[in-house]
Amino acid sequence: MSALGWYFLKLLVLLPMVGGMAYGALWLWRKYQPGMLGAGQRDRAVKLIDVLPMGTLGKLAVVEFGGKQLLLSVSRGKVEKVAETDTRHG
Repeated sequence: MSALGWYFLKLLVLLPMVGGMAYGALWLWRKYQPGMLGAGQRDRAVKLIDVLPMGTLGKLAVVEFGGKQLLLSVSRGKVEKVAETDTRHG
């Protein structure tokens, strides 16, 4: 068998194998990703309700915690509570 034939034979065997390993690794990563483990199956103490970008460095976020909704101003290195409301009102 010539060198070119041997190259194509290896390519036909190894290319699907490498593709399958990449697909399997991505599937496992997605299935067992730490932040996604059990997401949607357990009730969290803190829930992110909504986020609104305010320019390039800041955001407004509504977070539900302890029966209250908190409006937070989030910027680089700083989080401040802007307002608070009871979740029963709204």
